[in-house]
Amino acid sequence: MHHLRVETSGRGLVEITREVRAWAEGQGMRTGLLTLFCRHTSASLVIQENADPDVRADLEAWFEHMAPEAPGRYLHDTEGADDMPAHIKAALTGVQLSIPLGGGRLALGTWQGIYLFEHRTAPQRREVVLHLLGE
Repeated sequence: MHHLRVETSGRGLVEITREVRAWAEGQGMRTGLLTLFCRHTSASLVIQENADPDVRADLEAWFEHMAPEAPGRYLHDTEGADDMPAHIKAALTGVQLSIPLGGGRLALGTWQGIYLFEHRTAPQRREVVLHLLGE
């Protein structure tokens, strides 16, 4: 098991493909299944296109529209106006991913990247746990 620490600069998608790939492929296994788990309720994990940055911009804009910061809209506002919208976005995207390992390599598609999706406005320190089972 490995704990990957991710520093964010606030809301947005942070690509972690390189770090995840380096750890998983460095374990010496030929086949297996990698599980990634985000240990937070206001950030999430997604696999998304990593070629065109407009995809990430459109995703961020869509989520802002679907779960806006709106004072008085949510009961839960203990940690600020961005708190409940962040929980909603994490619930919609999820905190766990599974990626097959074959031939010693992650089975990601050509344009797929692994991202931590930060939903809070302030910079955060996040932790993603990586666990690989295989042979």
